[in-house]
Order: sequence, then structure tokens, then C-alpha cells
Amino acid sequence: MTTYKVGYIIGSLASRSINRTLSKALVRLAPPELEFTEIPIKDLPLYSYDYDSDYPPEGRALKAAIAAADALLFVTPEYNRSIPGALKNAIDWASRPWGDNSFTHKPSAVIGASPGSIGTAVAQQSLRSALSFCNSPQMNAPEAYIKFIPEVFTNDGEVTDAGTEEFLRRFMQEYRDHIVRVLTVLPPRN
Repeated sequence: MTTYKVGYIIGSLASRSINRTLSKALVRLAPPELEFTEIPIKDLPLYSYDYDSDYPPEGRALKAAIAAADALLFVTPEYNRSIPGALKNAIDWASRPWGDNSFTHKPSAVIGASPGSIGTAVAQQSLRSALSFCNSPQMNAPEAYIKFIPEVFTNDGEVTDAGTEEFLRRFMQEYRDHIVRVLTVLPPRN
């Protein structure tokens, strides 16, 4: 059995984010071939091309964490019909300087939770657009717009609703299959 290292990025900086709770559920329900490491984004300064000639330690750490991962999982809220500024900032850091895009050929998937009934659909479309430009092969289906109901998710990532648990388990199985397909066709960048 081949093990794949998955770096996951939580779009929210909040310590009690519902998307952090969702990420715990996804890790818990994932196939055993997937090994997870959170890639933190909270300490990144705001990106400017002035840093391109000498990345600060936070920018180098982000790029190193992405390079160490076989695939990426984005778990993001929706802020004002888009992705949070911190997540966009991390994408800018990881995709720069020109010619050193960390996302090239890195398989990715996008998911998010919201208290609202459209569950981050607009933010996910915004994120997918950025990831497309960054040449990250994305899992396009199944899409997962999760309406977060506190009674369904425990703080440690247990899912108490059988239907939701099965949907998230299938999502993670499809994600594993996506990773395998992409890495079979596109060799990892070194």
C-alpha cells in the first residue's frame, strides 16, 4: 500500500473555526493511505514582490511544507462571497516568485463549511479559479458544500449523523483516487 502525504490548509485563522472542526472529521474519515499534516498560514506577513529576492522564514516554511506534501486539501470558510484574505495571501506566497510556483502539478481538493445553506459554494469557486491559474490539478467531483450543524460535528472531529459521515468518507475516498490518478500521470515537481 502506497502512502500519500497530504498537506491541509485551513482558510480560517480562528482557533475555534468550524472549518478546523471539519478538517478533523476529514482526517478521521480518510482512507488509511492518506497521511495528514496541517500547513499553517497564520504567521505569514502580507505578500509583496519586494520579498521575492529574499523570502522570510515564514514564506520559506510554507513553500517547504507544500513541497513535502504529495497533495493538498483546502478546507475554507466563505468571507464576503470569497476566500479569506489569509488564504489568498498564502496562495500568493506559495505561487511566487515567478517561476517557483509550489502548486504546479500538486493534486488538490477543496471543501468548506458554513452555517448557511450554500456552505461556501462561492468561496470554493473563487479558490478553484486561483488554483487553476496555479496549475494545481483539482478534484472536480464530488463537490462538498457543507452546512455546519454543531450537533453533527464534535470538537474532536467525530461525525454524529450517518448520512453526513458517509458523504465525507466517500469524498475522502474520491480524493485518494484523485491523488493516485494525478500522480500516475504527472510526476511530482522537484
